[in-house]
Amino acid sequence: MAAAHVSMPGTTGTYLEFADYSLYSNLSDNELMQLAIERSLSDAQSSGPGSENSNNPAALSMPTTSSRALPSHRPPQQQLQSNVCPANPPREKINPEGVCSVSHFVTGSGKRMVAYRKYDGTMEVAPEPEEDIEPIVKAILDNDVETVRLLVKQPSCNLLAPNKDGWIPLHEAAYYGKDQCIQILLRAQPGMVNQRTLNWKTALLLAVTREHLACVEILLENGADPDIASVERETPLYKACEKENPAMVAMLLNYGASVNKNCIQGWTALHESVCRNNVEICEILVKAGAKVNMPNMYGITPIFVAAQSGKVDALRMLLRNGADLNSQAADGATALYEACKNGHEEIVEFLLSQNADTNKPGKTGLMPIHIAAQRGNDGKVLGCTYKNATETNIVAMLIPATSKARVRRAGISPIHLAVERNRNDILEVLIEAGFDVNATLSDDHSMMYEDRRSSALYFAVMNNNIEASTMLLEAGANPNLDTFNPLLVALRQGCIQTVTLLVQHGANVNAYIPTHPTTFPAAVMFCMKYLTLLKFLMDNGCDALSCFSCVYGSNPHPPIKTRRNVRYDVDETTEKACIQFCEVISTETYSHWAGPIIDVLLDYVGHVKLCARLTEHLDSYDEWQCIKEKSMPPRPLMQLCRLKIRKLLGINRLKEICKLPVPPRLIQFLNHQEREQEF
Repeated sequence: MAAAHVSMPGTTGTYLEFADYSLYSNLSDNELMQLAIERSLSDAQSSGPGSENSNNPAALSMPTTSSRALPSHRPPQQQLQSNVCPANPPREKINPEGVCSVSHFVTGSGKRMVAYRKYDGTMEVAPEPEEDIEPIVKAILDNDVETVRLLVKQPSCNLLAPNKDGWIPLHEAAYYGKDQCIQILLRAQPGMVNQRTLNWKTALLLAVTREHLACVEILLENGADPDIASVERETPLYKACEKENPAMVAMLLNYGASVNKNCIQGWTALHESVCRNNVEICEILVKAGAKVNMPNMYGITPIFVAAQSGKVDALRMLLRNGADLNSQAADGATALYEACKNGHEEIVEFLLSQNADTNKPGKTGLMPIHIAAQRGNDGKVLGCTYKNATETNIVAMLIPATSKARVRRAGISPIHLAVERNRNDILEVLIEAGFDVNATLSDDHSMMYEDRRSSALYFAVMNNNIEASTMLLEAGANPNLDTFNPLLVALRQGCIQTVTLLVQHGANVNAYIPTHPTTFPAAVMFCMKYLTLLKFLMDNGCDALSCFSCVYGSNPHPPIKTRRNVRYDVDETTEKACIQFCEVISTETYSHWAGPIIDVLLDYVGHVKLCARLTEHLDSYDEWQCIKEKSMPPRPLMQLCRLKIRKLLGINRLKEICKLPVPPRLIQFLNHQEREQEF
């Protein structure tokens, strides 16, 4: 590509590269020409006889049309002897191998420019080279019919000569809607009617794209093939449907266009018309023989497209013409499935009225009710529960037509999906419809989660969704179905409200973690920093005695080993394989809480003997000496009596003791609340 110099007026020997061409971008071509002439004259006036180009005769041949031309009596040494800059600045050829990138842009005045970035980091900008327009093309663009008629008769006029894009004059005439020019060109050269551009576009396709109906008719009358597709596999009929032009669609079909020809990814003209909900064109295509159940390369039929895009009018038309209501795509999805997925309530209602099968699962095993239950994003946004009447209504419509037995065989309940997405409104509808709140995930679905969760309650607790947890528990959800107990999740999150809710509904306060075995309840490990929660667990039956069981006793303990990624080994059954309470409390995280933690636990045990490591902790602070003394036998008789009474009554009866005619002071004593009374 050429590069040129434009010289600034008033500066001798100074040239601006085309990188500064924007300085002149607002000048017209005539103004640029005048600027170049004036600059050349200015350079000539400032040149002397010693110029190296003084002997160049071309330097003296510049016409003096400017008002600043030199008078004839000027001394010879001041005559024009320098090399005059031509009106059009010379262009320097750019080596394509030295260019790493080329970009095109248009200036504010509409001039097309091209920028060349070289490997050395420099950039050169030049006007984009304009292809010379053939006289016949110019006549077509000007709609000069007489000139076109004269030019086609000249032997030098080549109607088949393409430009850089492969366009011949016929393509230009079709694109710009010059129907009379098309007639003249085809009479002169009828064999070029199906000539294609570099993008495989025929004149017919160009005329259809631009919606020039008269041009389309002339081309078809002269033998244009209506089934030739572009490189994107777009046929003229497909384009006419895309433009929603029924007259053009009818014309193409009358001239033999193939109504079922596959286009982009197996898409047909009927697919495109259904997607645009143009019932008129759909009717034309069906009458012309369009197959209403023809799938694309993904198995998607037109009825699937109508349901997916929410086009109810097109959907009704397809069903009237025999479309398969329950056809499935390659992934097993049906029209009903897709309507639920996209939240088209009107489509779902219509499909159900036509007895669409609600129990057909996709390849993932999910049914339409699953998809409707999980539709939408996380329901917790800025503390507000997400509610959408559309999805709730869709689920309510699907429930009566859905088989609960088929839902159970799916291995996952819509309740799981509703809770996972915090769709509390849908959860409420499902519970009222009688869906099992204790349904568990199948092994295949459970293995998709690292924690091997199983129940819907686990999802609710993990999301810290107290409202959903309450609904599930009040509906009879069992809080002890999961391998990793939901109570442990709530303790790890430090949510007192959820912990209280779970314990009140029977959560196992002595739950263990099979993959991380311990000699004491795992619940204790998760609430060591929260003494209030620890006391709450102890009041509700958590095993405190196991915390003081140590295999080493008063003997020296081995150094604590850092345990990371501990995995449960079924063959490792010895007691030493389990983590002991004294090991956990000796870690850096909990060691400074050791005294208060032991103090709380001692209130719920009788005679115990502290191991060497626990004793070492209590000896590390003088303030903890009273706790050490508290552990020494014998324990007070009142403490032993309280433990015995609590054991005989049991936790459940102990919670109801306040309803009996028992002195309040005794109730406070049994619940370890006597200190609060004294205070």
